[in-house]
This record gives sequence, structure tokens and C-alpha cells, in this order.
Amino acid sequence: MPQISQLSIAAGLTCFCLLSGCKGSATTDAPNSDSSTKPKVALIMKSLANEFFSTMASGAEMHQQDSGEYELVVNGIKDERDVSRQVALVQEMVASNVDAIVIAPAESQALIPSLRRAIKAGIIVVNIDNKLDAEMLSKEGLQIPFVGPDNRAGARAVGDYLATQLAKSDSVAILEGLQTSENGRARKAGFEDAMNAAGVTIVDSQSAEWEMSKANEIASSMLSEHTEIKAILAANDSMALGAIAAARSVGRSDDLLIVGFDNIAAVQTAIRDGKVLATADQHGDQLAVYGIETALKLIEDKTTAVVDVETPVDLVIKETLVAKENLDAK
Repeated sequence: MPQISQLSIAAGLTCFCLLSGCKGSATTDAPNSDSSTKPKVALIMKSLANEFFSTMASGAEMHQQDSGEYELVVNGIKDERDVSRQVALVQEMVASNVDAIVIAPAESQALIPSLRRAIKAGIIVVNIDNKLDAEMLSKEGLQIPFVGPDNRAGARAVGDYLATQLAKSDSVAILEGLQTSENGRARKAGFEDAMNAAGVTIVDSQSAEWEMSKANEIASSMLSEHTEIKAILAANDSMALGAIAAARSVGRSDDLLIVGFDNIAAVQTAIRDGKVLATADQHGDQLAVYGIETALKLIEDKTTAVVDVETPVDLVIKETLVAKENLDAK
């Protein structure tokens, strides 16, 4: 598995935005270069306060600096649920005449009308992370490639590993992502696939909307209402961290099993410490890069077939982290 990239660039951007109230945008280009003929790519993500997306931003910025072949505008929203702000960012990027928009949409349907307008303006659009609604795209007559992992398969792998630590008929709960996001629905479905195959009972399943604090609140309620719960399956790592806090608050730190999805650094630490059992690595530092490279190909040759690109997703457990550390040390 590739090493998670350093977050200094993205963290600095996030801190600056929080202090100054900026919209979370930055343009990067190789120093002393003539950018007039270079394509301009806008990366529009969800919250840069989420480590997964700050890692994604950092990976994209490093790729741009290494290649020097394009300009990059990095955008992020403060709240992962702020769909209206993402719509506004798309409109701003259209007005600034970018050549391509690579977007991790906060919601699978609401962004489609603004992306249709971007395409009508001649802008290449590439969808990453959270897949846009296929039925709505078809109705709109749009072809937007999705570049990202099979979220259902990744969640199934995490759930299958959790099932090896459970007995048949044990009880578990799920912390879902946004119910209007395709990746949230896919991860929930993957968890359900694994639990159903193992004969494990899902006694509660609620959306914590990707947020740590909301996950803490909901998981605490779940654990109080269903004392028989043996494990919590969180659809992202921020919610897994919220579940850790909830387990601590109800005295379940030592026996409650928790799994997540995203492989952020804080959860890697929790896995080493035995607080989280497993997560899924969709290689956030490279996910935007895959999308940008797809966009650059489409800019170069607009006759290129618009096809989805499936990217890697891997199970991460304590043993794989240790093996990687040993490999890196050599």
C-alpha cells in the first residue's frame, strides 16, 4: 500500500481558511513557468477539515508540482453537508474558465444541474470519491466518468474481517454516511452483505452524516439502548473516531469492536492501539490524482471514450500496518 502523504500543505491551507474566512481555494503552478497555454484544473472536494480530503488535496498539489504540466485550483467546503456551497464553487470555476473540474460531490444528485452547465460551457467534468446518480445522469443525457473505488466491495472486505471476530447471531450497529450519497449507501450495503453472510444481526443503523461529533452522540445512544452490541461499523473513519469516544463514555473501550473506512492517520494509530479493528484504504493521496490524470487525457483528446476508472481499495488491519512499517524501514 502506498504511504499516506504529508499533510502540511493542505493543513496549512485549512488553517488559513479557518482564520481568514476564505472559501478554501488556492492555485498552484510550477515556479517561473508560462502557464498561459497550460490547462487549468479545478479540484472541488468536501470538507478540508476531514483528514481524508486534506490528504487528497496534498496529493493533488504534489502531483501538479512534480508534473508542471497544468495549473491546479484547490477548493473545499467547510461542512461536508454544505451542498449549496459546492454548487457555488462549480459556478465560480465555470466563470473563471477552467478547462476541467474534478469533483468529489457532497451529494449524488444535487450537483448534477450545475455540472451540466459546466459541460455545456465546454468544461471537462470528472467525478471522484462519491459517485453521481447514474439514473439522473442518464435522464440528463450526461456522460461523466467516475474515477474511484468499489465502495461496496471495500466495505464488504472490512465487514468480512470483522465477522471473523464475531459469533453467529451476535449484534452490531452501523453508522451510515449521508443517505443521499452513493458512497454512503454503497458502504452500508457492503457492511450488510458481510453481516448477513456471517449470520450477524444488525440491531441499529443510523446516519451520522460523516461527522465525528454526531457519530459520538448517535453511537452513545445506540450502546445505551442496545447493550448487546458487540461491534460498530462506521462508513468513514471520522465516524469511527466518534464511536471510540462513545465506547469510552459508556465503559466499552476494551470490548467493543469498531471498524471504519478511509485509512486516515488517526485511525491507523487507533488500529495499532487496539481501539479500531480494521479500515479500508482507498488511497486518498492518489484518488484526486487519478481523476486529474483522466481529466488531462480528455482535455488533450476530446474524442477519448468517457469511461469509468476503478481505483484500488485495500483492507487495513494491524498486521498490514506493521508489515508496511517494516518494509519502509528497510
